[in-house]
Amino acid sequence: MSETKPIWIARDFSRCSGCRRCEIVCSIHHEKKIWPDASRVRIYMLVPGAEIPHLCTQCEDPPCVDSCPVSALSISEKTGAILVDNEKCTSCRNCIEACQGRIPFLHPESRKAVICDLCDGDPQCVKVCQEGRWGALWTTSEKPMGNEDFNKKLYARKPEEMVKDFVTLLYGEKGEEFV
Repeated sequence: MSETKPIWIARDFSRCSGCRRCEIVCSIHHEKKIWPDASRVRIYMLVPGAEIPHLCTQCEDPPCVDSCPVSALSISEKTGAILVDNEKCTSCRNCIEACQGRIPFLHPESRKAVICDLCDGDPQCVKVCQEGRWGALWTTSEKPMGNEDFNKKLYARKPEEMVKDFVTLLYGEKGEEFV
């Protein structure tokens, strides 16, 4: 039996159209209905034309896992995704506070922590993005530049910070006026 290599969802903000199909397919896959508020991937558009896909960065040393007082979070050996044991989760929000990007959130109904589980190795958000030929999301087994901290610095940030940097990249100094 071959060992599965953990995967990572890479993203290119400049290619995101803001269609939100990734949010929709994620909620359909996990919730069995269209429910963007429960989607593990969220699109933030804090400035028109600058859509930011926001989802778990799969940190090398995830602070959310270490922050859980009841060990409700673990790392999948198969995919490297953060898994939530809803039976153990006490909704304490420690994982949210520990994450630099405030990516985990409490499910709108169950109030349990929600984090991208990589759809057990077949991320539906990536599939729909690739089917649409946007290419804003794709899977890889190699994290950017081989630098373990790179993904944290780039993606494990609050949406407001990412939008500010992205808009500044797009529009130069004038971009700072939009945020």
